[in-house]
Amino acid sequence: MKKHSKSQHSSLNELNITPLLDLVFVLLVIFIITTPQLSNDLELNLPTAKSRDTNQPPPKLNYILVDPSGSVKLNNQPFTLPVLKQTLIQMKKEDPDTSVVVKGGSDVEYQKVIGVLDILQQADVVKVGLATETAAAPAP
Repeated sequence: MKKHSKSQHSSLNELNITPLLDLVFVLLVIFIITTPQLSNDLELNLPTAKSRDTNQPPPKLNYILVDPSGSVKLNNQPFTLPVLKQTLIQMKKEDPDTSVVVKGGSDVEYQKVIGVLDILQQADVVKVGLATETAAAPAP
């Protein structure tokens, strides 16, 4: 029979994990330091601002007004929707950079404005703006 002293037996039951924890912390620090360099390899081509030619006149804006009654006016001239479409196609042929601003009041049916926007899309007019009105401030 082998005799074990009490001090030797108790030392076998305890495991010293301090060196293991030191290794884990060193690896953690290494991963924290190297991870940002791995994710910064993204190449971006950012757009640059182009200077505007001051000699060039500002583009001519065309205004479309949709009345609550459903009538449509292009530059203060009344048009039906099919005639408006043909007119816009002709304007686009003459000037590829045709710009249009659509205005409809709060009392105009939503579908009528959508109909005008649909005609603009069919005529391939891509420079379209929507005119808005600021709401009147409520009286105190």
